[in-house]
Parts: sequence; C-alpha cells; structure tokens
Amino acid sequence: MALKFEVLKKSGKSRLGKLHTKHGTIDTPAFMPVGTCATVKAMMPESVAATGAQILLGNTYHLMLRPGADLVEKMGGLHKFMNWPKPILTDSGGFQVMSLSGLRKLSEEGVAFSSHVDGKKYFLSPEESIKIQHKLDSNITMCMDECVKLPAPHDKVKKSVEMSMRWAERSKKAFIDRDGYGIFGIQQGGDYQDLRAYSAECLKKIGFDGYAIGGLAVGEGQETMFQVLDYAPGMLPEDKPRYLMGVGRPDDIVGAVLRGVDMFDCVMPTRSGRTSQAFTRYGTINIRNARHREDPRPLEEGCDCPLCSHYTRAYIHHLQKCNEVLAVMLLTWHNIRYYQRLMQGLRNALASDTLDEFVKQFYADQAQGDIPAL
Repeated sequence: MALKFEVLKKSGKSRLGKLHTKHGTIDTPAFMPVGTCATVKAMMPESVAATGAQILLGNTYHLMLRPGADLVEKMGGLHKFMNWPKPILTDSGGFQVMSLSGLRKLSEEGVAFSSHVDGKKYFLSPEESIKIQHKLDSNITMCMDECVKLPAPHDKVKKSVEMSMRWAERSKKAFIDRDGYGIFGIQQGGDYQDLRAYSAECLKKIGFDGYAIGGLAVGEGQETMFQVLDYAPGMLPEDKPRYLMGVGRPDDIVGAVLRGVDMFDCVMPTRSGRTSQAFTRYGTINIRNARHREDPRPLEEGCDCPLCSHYTRAYIHHLQKCNEVLAVMLLTWHNIRYYQRLMQGLRNALASDTLDEFVKQFYADQAQGDIPAL
C-alpha cells in the first residue's frame, strides 16, 4: 500500500492509530494546522513543529496562483520550499474555487474561474488538481469534489454528489501511486443519510488510501453535524484513516473523535490568534478584555507554550492593545499548542482506557469557564 494505517486500539467508535508516510508517521487522532500559502500564519515551521504538530495542510488553489506549482516543484517540492520535512496534506482547491461564486463557472469537466489575485483565467479539472498536488509533492492528495453549502434540497445535493463521485474516479485515475504517498476520497451527501451511503459505496468501489468526510462545517450547526457523524464514519472502511475536513472547535473535535474520526484541520487556532482569542482548558478567552489588564497570571496554568511559560496576561493584553505583531505570534503558538495538547490527551486516554473520564473532565472544565484573577 502507498500509505500504511494501523488501528492500534479502540474505545467505542474512537480509534488510536498511526498513519505512515514517506516524510514521517502521524499519530491519530491528529490535528493539522493550516498552512494555506506554504506557511502557517505568524509561525515559523520550526515553531509549528515545536507545538507537536506532525502534519500540515497546504492549499492547492492558493499555491497554483502564487507562486505556482511549477516553481514549487523546481524548488524541490513543498517540504523543501517551506522547510517542513514532515508530512503534508493538500486539499484539491475545489472548495476555494466553489466559494468564488460569481468568478467561476462549473461544468462536468471542471471549474473555470478568475483568480481573485489578478483576474487571470484558470481551469481546474480533477486531473489538473491531481497534477498540481503531485508537483507540490503532497504526501496526501485529496480528490476533487464539489461542496454544497447547507442547508440544501435533496435533489441539489444528489446531483452534486453524483458529479463528485465521477470526479473522484477521474482523480484516482490521474494519481501516480508511489511509496509513502496516497490519495483520499471525499464522502459527500450533506445531511442526507441515503446520499452519504451512496457516496461511501462509490468511493469504496474506486478504492482510496483514506477517506474524508466533506460537506460539513458549511453552515449547519453542531447538532446537525453530530447527527451526520453518528452514521457517516461507519460507512467508510474500518482499516483506513477518516478525515473530517475543516473542523473545528475543540468540542467539535472531541465529539467527532467519539464518533470515529481520526484526522482534522481548521483555520480556527490561527485565525483566533489574529483576533485576540485564546483557547484554554477553561474555554475561550478574549485577551483584549479589560479584566486582563492587570492580571499577572499566565494565559493558562500548566501550558508549556512560550506565551504561558514566559509572559503574563497583562503583557499580552498590552501587546494586543498596541496592535503589536508579537501578540499574534504568541497567541497563535499557544492556540496551536492547545490543539496539539488536546489531541495528545485524547490519544493518551485511548491508550490507557480512560477516554470516558477524559471526555467528562474536558466538558466539565469547559463549562466552568475562565476564572478571573483575585
């Protein structure tokens, strides 16, 4: 097999595993920081690695526009280009192209669109997406699909799923198999169980190295997402990794792990770092709030990130009020580290058969909320 995946232990639907690639092993459940333009915003690659991240996500759409896949290939691939020797997953670019709305035209062959950067015309087909991801040297290539914003009528989602499955087959045929690399299929179907089942059967028939659950976190609430996750992961092969795309908040991730998901990505920890938001054991903090102005405590007791190890809430509050870039850097580092600590906690709990206790404590801590300084 191009990629080797091991399920080491299970607790209910939750799985502890390892995914082996040419550029290293990923312990699952895993969270992938998003490196859209070959960089995790406000972070050096070495700093991202120091948070415990074992894999990054790159964006085909943005990289095909700037600097271009040919240049990245000439520079030795994305790993060398951005100094990230660990595994990389790239999305197909389809989600970004679909979101262009008035700038794109969809057909069976693919999507014609105008660049948001300079207006230049492009055409992205499943074959072209796979070719670009090959040039980027992605360890995990994603097939190209269409993602419908929810809620949407059954007929609209059905038509979209059927085309996505035809695109999935074309993507698989275009993929060049090699040791340590693989391609994931993407299950679609919105919040319709029959369409999710149809999509899963089509993907299994084609055969992929892993399977993503797409079309969630696109407008539906957490309750609807969890209703879909109650059945969707179980429709996919037991011996392959399952990746929930674009999710999410910490409680989204915990709930999804309990429902059998192995991999996650989301811009939330980095985007929140740029908007004064910090994730902690006791929920989310807005460090701009006046109550932090004279608070000598670290952001989170027990966190080993540079922000919590060396700086006070009062200092980071000051930096944010002055719009200093150091605030963004430190908050982003903390947030990514928080996500990696959460994933490590889930893995440790799975390994020690204490997942129920871990999850109970997680929700209790989140419900308690941040404790104001005395």
